[in-house]
Amino acid sequence: MEHRWIRRRLCAILILLGYTSNLLMGCAGPRKESRRPHGVNVPPRVELEAVPYFPQEAYQCGPAALAMALQWSGLSIRPASLTDQVYTPFRKGSLQAAMISAARRHGRIAYVTTGMDALFAELAGSHPLIVLQNLGRTWYPIWHYAIVIGYDVAAELVILHSGVTARKRMSWAVFQRAWAASNYWGLVILRPTQLPVTAQLQPFLTAVHGLERAGQWQAAIAGYETALARWPDSLAAIMGRGNSYYAQGDLEQAEASFREAIRRHPTAGSAFNNLAHVLAERGQRSQALEAARKAVALGGPQAAVYQKTLEEIQTKLE
Repeated sequence: MEHRWIRRRLCAILILLGYTSNLLMGCAGPRKESRRPHGVNVPPRVELEAVPYFPQEAYQCGPAALAMALQWSGLSIRPASLTDQVYTPFRKGSLQAAMISAARRHGRIAYVTTGMDALFAELAGSHPLIVLQNLGRTWYPIWHYAIVIGYDVAAELVILHSGVTARKRMSWAVFQRAWAASNYWGLVILRPTQLPVTAQLQPFLTAVHGLERAGQWQAAIAGYETALARWPDSLAAIMGRGNSYYAQGDLEQAEASFREAIRRHPTAGSAFNNLAHVLAERGQRSQALEAARKAVALGGPQAAVYQKTLEEIQTKLE
């Protein structure tokens, strides 16, 4: 089918950030973090009372923590419905990558954060944070997911929904020691119209691209729109939005996105290449040929892809 032919050669131009590990822990040694807010302007005390609590069943801290975050984000979901998606029986636990993938399958942004400053900032922005802790020893780790819902600077403690305890209070010293073992890995779960307080362009685009990979096209479009509200010139965001529109069959909006990419980035061969595909599918053969030739003339790392696009469009015109 022509539709499949075009989709295979759309250029995403988004460089993904790989995960350091698929295990329940990070690979690198833990680093030290300040226990107090440093370099962030946050209230002295925060507690997010709207975050629901689900008690954890045996080895089910991953599904429980993720269900709390997803329900807080507006979904009606319980831990049992997530078990098959995140729980690995032979490990008796949940992989970080599985937690992220499950959130994306439910149309949510899964944004990875690192460090105490990010934790304070997200909580101050009313965003709970899933954290991965080692409640055991270095030589005998007991990995555990909890969701942080608050902190108290004066009392030097954080507040968590953890295990079978809601609103558990834990001193910063104990919390930091348990969290450090995962290199302060945290996960914010948000609707695609929301931006993390600590959002940076590339990590946020990686999170949104995950929605594309999960087939959550409408959520991905919303996520790219959220990115463009903050970073309006982002070529990757404009292209990702166009690719998502294309994937759900909206060729008119896909064309509009790729034309916007060309207006903002006139030397982006990938934008001309993708526009050529959409124009060809819409029956605008001469314009498609012109766009394909422009992509080839611009060249770059994907020059071979552009050349293939041109040849296929030329063949269809014969």
